[in-house]
Amino acid sequence: MDLQIKQKIALVFGAGSGLGQAIALALAAEGVRVVLAGRTADKLNSTAEQIKSLGGESLVIPWDLAEASVIDQNFSLIESTWGSVDILINNTGGPPTTLAEGQASSLWLEKFQEMVLSVITITDRALPAMKQKKWGRIITTTSSGAISPLRNLAISNTLRASLHAWSKTLSSEVAADGITANIVVPGRIATDRIKSLDQGLAQRQNKTVEEVAQESLKNIPIGRIGEPKEFAAVVTFLASQPASYVTGSVVRVDGGFISSI
Repeated sequence: MDLQIKQKIALVFGAGSGLGQAIALALAAEGVRVVLAGRTADKLNSTAEQIKSLGGESLVIPWDLAEASVIDQNFSLIESTWGSVDILINNTGGPPTTLAEGQASSLWLEKFQEMVLSVITITDRALPAMKQKKWGRIITTTSSGAISPLRNLAISNTLRASLHAWSKTLSSEVAADGITANIVVPGRIATDRIKSLDQGLAQRQNKTVEEVAQESLKNIPIGRIGEPKEFAAVVTFLASQPASYVTGSVVRVDGGFISSI
């Protein structure tokens, strides 16, 4: 299938590793010019080298989502180098494990800025050019906890769920401009984030990481953990022209892990 996105410009956050890196590579393989954004320059440069080996184009921009002051200057850099962003991949890191009770308001505010307000502000910056072109894709990754809350991940569950409501509302506002807005929810995908969560759970339960990982497979009907490239394939399709009638959706890439309808 021709996804019809060659030479489109994508801005991918968290592109140095995990899901963000997999998405960046998948888009580059389709001929998309990819802006690699994230906090660690060395990791972004590693992704850039992989894209180069594919014959693709990338632009590295170290970008900390906690710093709202850099949004305009970074978008200006993209626009002066290649042009305006066509495909925006909002992919933020996860917060620390927390209970719902007893968390400092400063922690809630800090993570709200990083995980929610930054996404909204960056999307608002990208939208005018998308509207002018009458074409755009806004894809936001969240977590299965936004649908079925996970224990000890109260901040993540709460803030990511708010992004679901925001994306759904936005999708109806921009649909007439040829812009789609969708959420993609990962289940257990083989990333450093999952390894870190397993390590924390193993310590709390006095088990080995291997035992925790094996127990988790019992809740995945497909019987295995997912690969980042499988998640990236779904995101890449949603970024495509053939997916132009898909908007306001929450797409699960979870091997059947989430039990609710």
